[in-house]
Amino acid sequence: MVETLAQGSTVTASAFAADLPISRQAVAKHLAALRQAGLVKGRRVGRETRYALHPEPLGDAAGWIAHVGAEWDERLRDLDRLLGADSRRD
Repeated sequence: MVETLAQGSTVTASAFAADLPISRQAVAKHLAALRQAGLVKGRRVGRETRYALHPEPLGDAAGWIAHVGAEWDERLRDLDRLLGADSRRD
């Protein structure tokens, strides 16, 4: 769903359900979860809601992942140095 929305189009829950092997109700639940997470925004057009991607929270997540990844890279380098020092003593 996110990938489809990332292509720049707005999509209704009915249109998603037509393209996916899940029910319209399941699509609506997924869209509601994405909306609650701030990743999609809905706009009423007539009787339907058209959904569009709101990608800013993904940038926040990517920044956090990079930060945590860098911390673990440093920890693993320290562990590697420590284990390398121990193997040289044997």
